[in-house]
Amino acid sequence: MPKKNSKAQKTNELDGAEFFAAIDLIEKEKGIPKSYMLEKITQALVSAYKRDHEGVGDNVMVDANEQAGTVRMYVKKDVVETVDNPCTEMSLAEAREKLPQVSLGDVIRIEVKTRDFGRIAAQTARQVIIQGMREAERGMIYDEFSSKEHEILTGVVTRIDPRSGAASLRIGSGSEATEAFLAPGEQVRGESYTEGMRLRVYVVEVRRSTKGPQVLISRTHPGLVKRLFEMEVPEIYDGTVEVKSIAREAGSRTKLAVWSADPNVDPIGACVGPRGQRVNHIVEELKGEKVDIIKWSEDPAAYVAAALAPADVLSVDTQEEGKSCRVVVPDDQLSLAIGKEGQNARLAAKLTGWKIDIKPASAPAEEPEAEGDMLLEDEEQAEE
Repeated sequence: MPKKNSKAQKTNELDGAEFFAAIDLIEKEKGIPKSYMLEKITQALVSAYKRDHEGVGDNVMVDANEQAGTVRMYVKKDVVETVDNPCTEMSLAEAREKLPQVSLGDVIRIEVKTRDFGRIAAQTARQVIIQGMREAERGMIYDEFSSKEHEILTGVVTRIDPRSGAASLRIGSGSEATEAFLAPGEQVRGESYTEGMRLRVYVVEVRRSTKGPQVLISRTHPGLVKRLFEMEVPEIYDGTVEVKSIAREAGSRTKLAVWSADPNVDPIGACVGPRGQRVNHIVEELKGEKVDIIKWSEDPAAYVAAALAPADVLSVDTQEEGKSCRVVVPDDQLSLAIGKEGQNARLAAKLTGWKIDIKPASAPAEEPEAEGDMLLEDEEQAEE
């Protein structure tokens, strides 16, 4: 009989050993802090009790004692002469049945037996706990990936939408992995993806959403090229060489302006690497995209002239008002300076931030701007 009484007494509380063991397991497997889960479970138990007991306010409390291995719930009630709300008040006579020394105005705690919880209340508690775990996991995933904004991550293609061509990627590992969406507009034209393929992507932004963190990734962002150079060129990673500007038309061509404060370091040579190994690795990662590396200069004329490489430039006449300049090139270099469909001039304008009017050496000095030149500026503005 004594053994049965000891078991009966335990029904007044949750199984503390199992309770704390479960929280330890959650912390170990999911990485969710124990304090966070205790707070959510406490809220769940209180919410469950309130659902079955209308009129209960903030007078319900849960005492979770990890050292003692116990979890108990109490309802605090004011000892009054006339009871108006039995959920928050108790008559003096009833209170003295439990505590003979109590008096009017005292507040007593009454333990709630867990077996008194109804089926609906238990479901409510369970849902709050599950929701708390989901929120914690989402919060941890958001914190994990928000710290990786503007970085390169490797993901595995999990699905290709047959209609739009959009790709879903699984990035991260374990409980902190999440799905990322590579929209068609962020894909490089000409690249093809297959399920199971490993792909390097640039994390543009991480947003909070109702369905969890939303990781926006890209294969076309100029930042992808910058990070690839940082990974491949130690001088850029340690700050000896600085990337000043990037202009990119993904899948076709990129222009990169670099500079070094150390006169003993050639910024272009550092980026190219021995026998072109460094830049070749990057071009290979970009599936053959051409990369022009030029030296940045404080002198706008020298900077614009360098940006129009591989074309030779005879002169650059800059006008600070409107940040426009007139560039004269040899007649046989005009098409090279402009590039196919105006690409070279367009990228040079985006790289330097200057409007560029390119003229052949044989053109009259006072010749008004042709429609084609204006179109180039308009295209450059539209690209911005």
